Amino acid sequence: MDPLVDGPRVRSDSMSSSASQGSRSKVLLRQRLSQLMTCIEDMSSDDEASEEVSRSLDEAFQLCGHYVPTDAFRLHMVTWNVATAEPPEDVTSLLQLDVQPPTDLYVIGLQEVNATPVRFISDLLAEDSWSHVFMDTLAPRGFVKVASVRMQGLLLLVFTKQTHLPFIRNIQTTYTRTGIFGYWGNKGGVSVRFSFYGHMVCFLNCHLAAHMNYALQRVDEFEYILETQDFDITDTPQVRDHKVVFCFGDLNFRIADHGLHFLRSSINSGRLNLLWNKDQLTMMKKKEPFLQEFEEGPLNFKPTYKFDRNSETYDTSGKKRKPAWTDRILWRIKPKTPPPEDEDDADEKASTSTDDGPDEYPLLVTQDKYTSDMSYGVSDHKPVIATFSLELRKCFDMPLVHVSPLGVWSADHDALLNYTIQEDFMSSTWDWIGLYKVGFKSASDYETFVWVREDELPETNEVIQVSVDKDEIPLLGGQYVLGYYSTNMQSIIGLSASFQILESKRAVMEGLVPENMNGLN
Repeated sequence: MDPLVDGPRVRSDSMSSSASQGSRSKVLLRQRLSQLMTCIEDMSSDDEASEEVSRSLDEAFQLCGHYVPTDAFRLHMVTWNVATAEPPEDVTSLLQLDVQPPTDLYVIGLQEVNATPVRFISDLLAEDSWSHVFMDTLAPRGFVKVASVRMQGLLLLVFTKQTHLPFIRNIQTTYTRTGIFGYWGNKGGVSVRFSFYGHMVCFLNCHLAAHMNYALQRVDEFEYILETQDFDITDTPQVRDHKVVFCFGDLNFRIADHGLHFLRSSINSGRLNLLWNKDQLTMMKKKEPFLQEFEEGPLNFKPTYKFDRNSETYDTSGKKRKPAWTDRILWRIKPKTPPPEDEDDADEKASTSTDDGPDEYPLLVTQDKYTSDMSYGVSDHKPVIATFSLELRKCFDMPLVHVSPLGVWSADHDALLNYTIQEDFMSSTWDWIGLYKVGFKSASDYETFVWVREDELPETNEVIQVSVDKDEIPLLGGQYVLGYYSTNMQSIIGLSASFQILESKRAVMEGLVPENMNGLN
């Protein structure tokens, strides 16, 4: 296995759309501090000086402040064209489970998941094998699947630490077909969008047209997906309306012009930089303005296509495909609203333009790692991994709903729980509260559930009590949590602390556990 190569950290932020804007802000900060010193030296009245100093300090600290958000979260992303293969038994290396600082979000995009008619129908009825292996690996470590979307061979999975569940809201998914004139889903894009502590983020997993000569078609498909995917969210109706967008997948861009011998020689000697200028995506970014809005870390890892299966040897078949960086991970910070072209336009647009002042809730994105994992050989592609630090100021830190168990729980008697709406939201009588065993895999992985009060919607801060029938409570007991699921938001928006359900006497009577005699089982 090749060591994972760390590239330089790449940083971008929601405060600016270019490095020059960041530089201008620093210049402005220095100007404010200079004004502060002038105030101290020139003001004759102490009171007048004090007021001016205070005002200048406030402005200076505001400028400093929007580059120092208060919380940091780690995002781990994987893209992998699995070429219809079944998943490997062990994906721990792919997920880097023991990395420090620990991961908060996992986003996994797969292409060419087995989608034969029989297999695809069976996967609609139950989770596919790839989803199972990731859930089985991540659930014991406290990660819950918050969303997934499938379009034939394209699969996108999002997992989060259980503690973040109440702060991931307004989850929506969509897909776009681009195969066979837009009627077939073997190519296209699937996406998941949600609010993360109030910040709008979107993840788009793509599989674009193949072959060397179709670079322009790939660009057209990418732009078409970005323009046509829409969501039922007022402030972020399209992909590029989100504060940060991650686009990734088998984008299928190749390395142009160079012959096979030169490509392999450059790769084997570690001179990857000789190939960068002929990478089609890099070339297209120079021509296409919409691509220039996307950032990507340096390609300091070997091209990830095409390999003989179960090996680290590039294609030795009769076709002898040229190696290429087909599998990529890009991201885009929403640019600031461009300034009006002339003063007349400025007057016309003043009432409707976006506020270009300091962002009260900034989001900084720093790429910490961009590499591939050569140890996996089930496919002719190698998986690509990227890790990011998301530094942000939370727009809120209180769950919409507080839910908790009351008293002792066991299957020997009915149990009670309380829930309270802590902040107004679009609740529904179709909302429900699930009982989850600690280590649950998704919102649907409940032991049982109860509907919320159905006669009327609750008032804010009203304490509501609900009964759970004893026949629905697990006989063997264990550690559990309660989760309030919002039908409108498609997510768990309130989660209790974990609590113990006691083993029921009925469990012994029904022979589910051995009877304890004289302290011995």
